[in-house]
Amino acid sequence: MAEKKNIVYLEDLEAPVSSQATESAKETESGTVAVASRTSTTASKNASNDSSVPKTSNKRQATLMDMFSGAGSRPSAKKLKLEKSSSSITSGASTRVTVAGIKGGQTLNSIPFSLSAYVESLSDDEKRLLALECDTMGKSWLKVLKDEIRKPYFLKLKQFLWNEGVRGASDTPNNVKVYPAPQNIYSWSNLTPLGRVKVVIIGQDPYHGPKQAHGLSFSVPHGVAIPPSLRNIYKEILNEYPEFKVPRHGNLTAWAQNGVLLLNTALTVKANEAGSHSGKGWEEFTDKVVDVIDKYGGANLAGQGSVLTGHGRGIVFLAWGAWAAKRVAKLNKTKHLILSSAHPSPLSANRGFLGNGHFKKANEWLEEKYGQDGCVDWCTLGALE
Repeated sequence: MAEKKNIVYLEDLEAPVSSQATESAKETESGTVAVASRTSTTASKNASNDSSVPKTSNKRQATLMDMFSGAGSRPSAKKLKLEKSSSSITSGASTRVTVAGIKGGQTLNSIPFSLSAYVESLSDDEKRLLALECDTMGKSWLKVLKDEIRKPYFLKLKQFLWNEGVRGASDTPNNVKVYPAPQNIYSWSNLTPLGRVKVVIIGQDPYHGPKQAHGLSFSVPHGVAIPPSLRNIYKEILNEYPEFKVPRHGNLTAWAQNGVLLLNTALTVKANEAGSHSGKGWEEFTDKVVDVIDKYGGANLAGQGSVLTGHGRGIVFLAWGAWAAKRVAKLNKTKHLILSSAHPSPLSANRGFLGNGHFKKANEWLEEKYGQDGCVDWCTLGALE
């Protein structure tokens, strides 16, 4: 039997924090009750210390102050001391409560997960149906979605795909006409770890032509003609960044590696049948993915030494078209930047997509929140060919 261990995967590791920041984080995670307790204890201690000062000394000091500055024009030294102490306590408590409110629970990096133990916990039927997820889903995502993929709706979806011929990454027949190839269905989760997500671009379902889909919304592999919607995306980037050299390919892997999650709401499609796998359960699953992003997206962007590292502080969602807008409607618009417009399809691009300024707006917001390192390099997509 495999030994059960809790493993934190390298893709989840956060930058080391200083001892001072670590101590602050420990205080924060204890919650507001601990803050209140410390505040009460500290206040009582300060009050006790002040009461030990002889009253005559305070009275004499107050009288001298009144002689030089006029009665009532300045508070007594004792009052000043108490006010300063109280202000310090309140300020510290307020800071810790605020941070606790932002953090809201366990950090992404501290969530334990052992793949071998998880597989061991599955029934034989679950092992058969979930082999693809266990083998190919990025571990930073699998550890927070492990319970979701065992739900009845997802197992029903996987049985549907099994009946369509989609099995594991290496045992799916070559003649299966479902896109993308099984090993690419979760490409988005491997190229963009959860803690490094900066921007989410939501698509609908994968391209349904041969060799087009490879697990990233709007993207196609090298050697495949650039789809019309992506041509309009390139056009808008060029409008915002005149230095952008438009590539002759449509592979957006460089964006994914730079923190742009390219997520379709349905992750598979039958060949030549657009929308054929919609309504089978993918939408419920990717809604859960969005919920996870809401909680942990960008968790490791907070910066070295920050007590906020490990908790999502907000990211950018680019929702193009009514379908995408529906997926992000529930999100907190204060925490996240949600930019909506028409879809880049040739049918609607001139009705609000072209000229929307989304790429620059996204970077301006990210830089303000996370600094220069939080920005996305929209202009670099590898080789131009």
